Amino acid sequence: MKRGWGLVGALAAAQLVSWGSIYYSFSLFVLPMAQELGWSRNAINGALSLGLLAAGAAAYPVGAWIDRSGGRRVMALGSALAAVLLASWARVESVGAFYVIWFGLGLALAATLYEPVFAVITRLYPESYGTRITALTLIGGFASTVFIPLTQVMIGWWGWRSALVALALCNLAFCLPVHALWLRDEPSHGAARKSGWSFAEPAFRRAFRHPVFWALALCYTCYNTALSATTFHIIPLLADRHVPTATAVAAIAVIGPAQVAGRIALLALGRHIDAAIAGRIAFMLFPAAVALLLAWPASIGALFAFAAAFGTANGIVTIVRGTAVPQLLSRESYGAINGALALPANVARGVAPFAASLLWSATGNYDAVLWAIVALSAAAATGFWYAAWRANRA
Repeated sequence: MKRGWGLVGALAAAQLVSWGSIYYSFSLFVLPMAQELGWSRNAINGALSLGLLAAGAAAYPVGAWIDRSGGRRVMALGSALAAVLLASWARVESVGAFYVIWFGLGLALAATLYEPVFAVITRLYPESYGTRITALTLIGGFASTVFIPLTQVMIGWWGWRSALVALALCNLAFCLPVHALWLRDEPSHGAARKSGWSFAEPAFRRAFRHPVFWALALCYTCYNTALSATTFHIIPLLADRHVPTATAVAAIAVIGPAQVAGRIALLALGRHIDAAIAGRIAFMLFPAAVALLLAWPASIGALFAFAAAFGTANGIVTIVRGTAVPQLLSRESYGAINGALALPANVARGVAPFAASLLWSATGNYDAVLWAIVALSAAAATGFWYAAWRANRA
């Protein structure tokens, strides 16, 4: 059981750096870039949406690559690509070039974040992947806690361009060596020949025809839509309700620790709770959390309760997404199956903030957005409950 924990720890730390330097840092560059370059915030945020769409489109090919050849090459390539493109971002002068860079960073996200590393861990440790994925996400969950203030400090000291160079060096100096030198998970030549790249691969074809696959696809897509809309609109929503900035920041600060607390609880329970049970709880908790904002819009207590429940649910769901496929569907072709499930979910994550903005513009307030989020998260919970029930019958 102790074997391989050093690698898991290194991969977890690499996740922290990858998430923090590429994904969570983005919002901190919007204002200084708008001020220096004269670009609109919508134009800048559009690049992030393009990157998330690219990540969604690349999810299946990356998963299939890992099934066939292991994660070392694709994750190392992703880290190298992230370093090169973050450094290129530091020199950007045109919107067109910025969008090209973020298309490439979307591919880097697809190659380095949770989906590929979950596939690697499941392949390397088939008897203990659940515990190891939980431990990995526990460390990775601190990415925003570490990199948001760190990036803000670097921007304040050196300016946004030099801060991006520093983030590129983080990927080059840490993530690339972990993925290229420490990670050794290439299959044998015989195993590589047996694994397929296409949707016709037998294990994938069986999963694709199974009702559990489609229930999970519905669940993940609805959940990512609701999560992304909530994440990117919570600050404007609270401002719309005249919540003081200090109060809003304090409430949002609860989300990170709650996310980690949920993962610690899951790690402590260990074998006493599986993906089916944890998923039922977490996916039900999300709509209940958002409903608090609708039921008590002026309550500070409800706001903090929402943040705690929202963070706990998301912390557990991240682990469930890494363990549900082998427990409810199949361990064979894990990377391809999980990548196929992630494809519509990641596309939805990219589209959701813009769709929520349109709904807000059409109605003039955030109540309709919140009701849509409740409906989507309830649909996600229903999809997961059906998947767990159907898998139990098989």
